[in-house]
Amino acid sequence: MGEARSQVLWNHTSSVLAMLANIHRDAKRSKVYHPVDFNPHAKKRIQHRTMVGIEALKHVFIDRQSELQ
Repeated sequence: MGEARSQVLWNHTSSVLAMLANIHRDAKRSKVYHPVDFNPHAKKRIQHRTMVGIEALKHVFIDRQSELQ
């Protein structure tokens, strides 16, 4: 019961913190904040990763070793 109350309170607090951060942010230099960014109980959003081809690995592990020698 105490955990549920803490989650409810943090949902409210993180919404207010996100609103305040968005009010005071520089729109050209920073990202939009969401309540999940401030809530310790919330699961963090997964960052999208850029897919690269196998050529990138070849360059890093094979071609680069040849350049160093």
